[in-house]
Amino acid sequence: MSIQLTSTQVLAMAPDASSASAAKKTANLKHWSQIGSNAGALWGICQGSASYQVKVDLTSLKATCTCPSRKLPCKHSLALLLLAATEPDALPESEPPMWVASWLQKRQADSKLTKTDQPSSPSSQTAQAKRTEKRQALVSKGLDSLDLWLHDLVRNGLASVQTQPASFWESRAAQMIDAQAPGIANRLRNLAAIPNASRNWPEKLLFQLGLLAMLTHAYRRIDQLDSALQDDVRQMIGWNLSQEEVAERGQTVTDEWLILGQMVVDEDRLRVQRTWLLGKESKRSALLLQFSAAGTPFPEIYPLGTAQKAELLFWPGAYPQRARIISRQGEAIPITTSLPGEEAIDNVLAKVASTLARQPWLERFLCVLHNATPILHNDSWYVRDSAGKALPLAKGDYWQMLALSGGHPIDLAGEWNGENVLPLGMLSNQTYYLLGRALQ
Repeated sequence: MSIQLTSTQVLAMAPDASSASAAKKTANLKHWSQIGSNAGALWGICQGSASYQVKVDLTSLKATCTCPSRKLPCKHSLALLLLAATEPDALPESEPPMWVASWLQKRQADSKLTKTDQPSSPSSQTAQAKRTEKRQALVSKGLDSLDLWLHDLVRNGLASVQTQPASFWESRAAQMIDAQAPGIANRLRNLAAIPNASRNWPEKLLFQLGLLAMLTHAYRRIDQLDSALQDDVRQMIGWNLSQEEVAERGQTVTDEWLILGQMVVDEDRLRVQRTWLLGKESKRSALLLQFSAAGTPFPEIYPLGTAQKAELLFWPGAYPQRARIISRQGEAIPITTSLPGEEAIDNVLAKVASTLARQPWLERFLCVLHNATPILHNDSWYVRDSAGKALPLAKGDYWQMLALSGGHPIDLAGEWNGENVLPLGMLSNQTYYLLGRALQ
């Protein structure tokens, strides 16, 4: 059998460069026995320092291996996928052995399980109400203090923060943690990087302070907001929704989703993975977030640069963007056709403006341009549309993108943050190339 993924796309799933290198060495038939496949899975036994049973679900690309590695996927799982991509005849279709069949049966049973909500007892409801009331009081008191601090900061002039250390912002963030408003604390920590970082830093800082003040005022008047925007405000303050609440109130969308790119960044002692998807028919963008603490692997694997039919569940909000995959159907196949993007940069910016009118605190947007050209001008990189309008690219070198384009128009997927575009991937000559993995 053969899988639709290329070896490049398989290696892009590796958690780090050392895993990719080890997988390439392990993808040699001399290390393998009992390898086989069927319509839904791959399997084999890899002989290393011991014998390891390796299994891969082709629909979700969930892989399990009996090796002790904490990396996900491990080198053995990647190597098996590499063999399927490069030497498909080596994995003949056959009946799975018992250790694979039992695993497949368990996965199928798990996917059919439905969670039933048990009604909470009156006593637990009363206790929950008391905890909520207590937290609301703490948040309100913390926001009162924050508003006074913001007022003094602006009244004294932004020049007063030019020489302040990071602890100036951290101490205020710690107070918001004590007030059980961690979302506000994260925004305050992000402000510490603005002073002196650019020529127009006062303008950027004042803008972010304004957004912060608007958020505190919105929380106090939350009953006057639309219900969808109420969800956004609560979540930005730090009231997280449970998975049950998301399932009950979120929207599901089934489409063929293009998995356009991914990046991993460090945020407050956590590793955060952002994966961007675009619906082929709906043209709806989706942001999949995963978090890792203390070096633990991210739980889900997404084959970048592929398309796969799937059902997504979106978090409720005025402009639902964050989502998670509920189910996948069929195999992921490489992206080879034009991306459903915009021809004109003006259209992209108009959509961003419309989105911000509904949810003014969004910070990132999926930007997909059709027939755009990467250019270098005065030592700065841009992407230009057919009308001659251009957007700046995030700081970096993009010679590879220019070389792959050959100076001709391409389809580009990137993340727009209001100032520049961070390229995620590009389509040229019916081949999708990943561009945004360097941040890992």
